[in-house]
Amino acid sequence: MSQPIIQMKNIEKHFGSVIALAGVSVDVHAGECHCLLGDNGAGKSTFIKTMSGVHKPTAGEIVFEGNPLDFADPRDAIAAGIATVHQHLAMIPLMSVSRNFFMGNEPIKKVGPIKLFDHDHANKITMQAMQEMGINLRGPDQAVGTLSGGERQTVAISRAVHFGAKVLILDEPTSALGVRQTSNVLATIDKVRRQGIAVVFITHNVRHAMAVGDRFTVLNRGKTLGTALKGEITAEALQDMMAGGQELAALEGSLGGTV
Repeated sequence: MSQPIIQMKNIEKHFGSVIALAGVSVDVHAGECHCLLGDNGAGKSTFIKTMSGVHKPTAGEIVFEGNPLDFADPRDAIAAGIATVHQHLAMIPLMSVSRNFFMGNEPIKKVGPIKLFDHDHANKITMQAMQEMGINLRGPDQAVGTLSGGERQTVAISRAVHFGAKVLILDEPTSALGVRQTSNVLATIDKVRRQGIAVVFITHNVRHAMAVGDRFTVLNRGKTLGTALKGEITAEALQDMMAGGQELAALEGSLGGTV
């Protein structure tokens, strides 16, 4: 396998006396979907905030495209090509899809000395990007608030890809979606991966992970329990690792199988 695009080596993160991460190691390759699984409190959120420059690791090393990185803030990570789509999308519902798509990266045209938002360019690019992801908008001026949750996730993913993401971190993108919307988002993840972009898919839903994942890493209490390739592990085994299957088995034994 080729050199990983990003490597997180023995990452620790302490908040005073609280140890959120206790030596987590994960690597991600271009064109793969690496699923990071874990129950609530496993350390997933702290880990992705460290990968995306929100937190500085207390110990450990981040290597991106073969070079050690030390992010001062999230803007450094974004500039390097690491984009995060959070569970709570940073979008304004009453604004159009094209306005949300280009928020912070507005195309400008000059009319004499006056600089204006280039609506024609923004609308054209937005419609193309959405069609490539399988979303058929009524028009680029359609308000984001009228889209389904899955469609909004796709807008955010497509926006990150358009603006040069090399590593795309998806924080629980399917957690609040229905079956059909979930299927659409998983299809979008597959399209992104096929474009050669590295996808880090954070989830606690094993079925969703198994649908698109190439590799699976399980976090539990701030530690890595292991990484497995697709085909090497079953959904049941992943679920057991997430839930602390060994601990449950030991408890069952001590209680005579009554758990």
